[in-house]
Order: sequence, then structure tokens, then C-alpha cells
Amino acid sequence: MRDHGGDLGAAIARFGGAPADWIDLSTGINRAPWPLPPLPAAVVRALPDRGEFAACAAVARTAYGAGAGVACLPLAGAQAAIRLVPALRPAGRVGVVGPTYNEHAAAFTAAGWQVSEVADLAGLDGFDAVVVVNPNNPDGRCWSREAVAALAARNGLVVVDESFADAEPAGSLCPALGGLPRTIVLRSFGKFYGLAGLRLGFALGSDAEISVLRELAGPWAVSGPALFAGRLGLADVAWAEATRVRLAADARRLDRLVEAAGWRVVGGTGLFRLCDTGDAGAAQALLAGRRIWSRSFPYSAGWLRLGLPGTEAEWEALADALSPAHRSR
Repeated sequence: MRDHGGDLGAAIARFGGAPADWIDLSTGINRAPWPLPPLPAAVVRALPDRGEFAACAAVARTAYGAGAGVACLPLAGAQAAIRLVPALRPAGRVGVVGPTYNEHAAAFTAAGWQVSEVADLAGLDGFDAVVVVNPNNPDGRCWSREAVAALAARNGLVVVDESFADAEPAGSLCPALGGLPRTIVLRSFGKFYGLAGLRLGFALGSDAEISVLRELAGPWAVSGPALFAGRLGLADVAWAEATRVRLAADARRLDRLVEAAGWRVVGGTGLFRLCDTGDAGAAQALLAGRRIWSRSFPYSAGWLRLGLPGTEAEWEALADALSPAHRSR
């Protein structure tokens, strides 16, 4: 199994405790989620119909600023779209800006594609498909809408993963998608809205591309509860705006906290921060000793990623774990 955040089972096996004892900061999932209302009985009892899919897709198009002529497909998280996208074209050469979320390369490799990792957009030229995660995971690098849109003139299929764009949506490619027929944008509902267990995401693009993905996904690709939550949550503009303000302030608070501990912030988004700790293994073990789980990376000896605490109690627990008194023991 590929390395991901969120595997509390591995933390418990190594450091002990029960799931309720832990604060999981190993993912970029908002720990102060959108307040999901009670689910109507019919949403759980019956299969979702076409109208429910269409209603959720329409709200998503509006929330993401997609213009006329842009199709939108609800899926079981952005991960479901990542697995389907390689089938949109015959296998060829795909360029992926990295290091980044490792499921993109894995999905294309499994579909028979030749994967090349490049360091920046300038290295994406002449590929049959390209993948850009914007903002990037784990370093939070961002590229302008214009720079990403220009990839369509130099390559074949362009896949832009905007799973972490909700916290800072100004650079999203969605408003420009109407003029980019070979471009797919992926969005995640679960991360910003803090409801990842519902498994809801979206693929946006031209009718031609989205129609193929719809056939590949098959019927009932998303549960009724997920469609219900997505339709209401994405329409809650006031909550989203207030959450962006809170996340920006919390990101600054986390930066101050880890820098006081002697770590250096090297990147991040409004949902996570990336720190150079010098020794990620030791830093992760330090936090795990206080039942706080973080994310390290097999390709970096020093990088540690932390999500943002969701309550004041979680903030206090993290501050205590990073305090000089605790670190010296």
C-alpha cells in the first residue's frame, strides 16, 4: 500500500493508545467541519436518482466558478477521478509535477502509461498527458491560472488537481475551463468541508471528456448522503468565507508554534503546513508520544506535514508537545 496520511492504525501499532486518544494531524482534512444536518430518511433508504446528481453538480459548478459549457461529474472523492482519468486516452507519456500526491503516478502507471516526474511547469512540454496538483501537496506550491491554462497548447490531456484549492480559490482554473477542451479539473469536497468520510469529489471539464468519465464511473457512483451534504454544504457561502478567514489565521498560528520549536516552515496551504524539522522520524515520534499523529515522507529526511488543529484543546495539546519542557525529556 502506498504511503498516505491518516493511517492511525499504523500509529497505534507503533505507539499504542486507542483511536479516541489521538489527534490526527497527518491529513489536510479540516478538523472543524461544516455542520452536517440530520440526514432525511429517504436519502439513506433510496438510491439517488439523476435529479440528485444533477442538483449537486449544479451547485458545485457555481461554488467553483465554472462558466457556461463546463460539465461537472460528482464522484466518490477526487481519488475516484484520479483512478478513472488515465482511461480518457490511449496509454502514452505523462508528465507529473512533483514531488506530489503519489496516486496520480500510480494510476497512470497501472493503466500502462510511462510516467515522468518533472520539477516545474516548464518541464511539461510535448506529453500525451500532464498532471499538476495546484496547490501542490505537500509543499503548497501554486501556479497562476494563466500558467496552467497555457499547458493545453503544449500537451495533450491536462489534469489539474485542485483538491486543496477551496481555502484559497483565487487561482482556480475552473472559471477558464470553458475555453480549454482537453483539460480536466478535480475538486475535493471532503478536505475543506471536513467530511472526507462521505467520499465526494468532482471532475469538471468539457461535455465530451466528462461524458466518458460518467460512463467509466457507472451508475450511483456517489451515495445519496454524500450528494445531500455536497448540495447543501457547497451552497453555504457564508460558512465557506468565514472558514477561509479562520484557516488563514490558524495557519499563521501554527507557523508561529512550530517555528518557536525550532522547525522551519517550508510550505503549505490553508489546510496544512510543511515543516523542515531536520529529523522527521524523531519529530514524528516526539509528537506521537503525546498522541499527535503527523505525516512524514519517504523522499525527505526532514519534512513533516501537520494539519491544523480544530479545537482549542487540540491547539493546547500540540503546543504542550512542542514546548521546550516536553522536548527536553
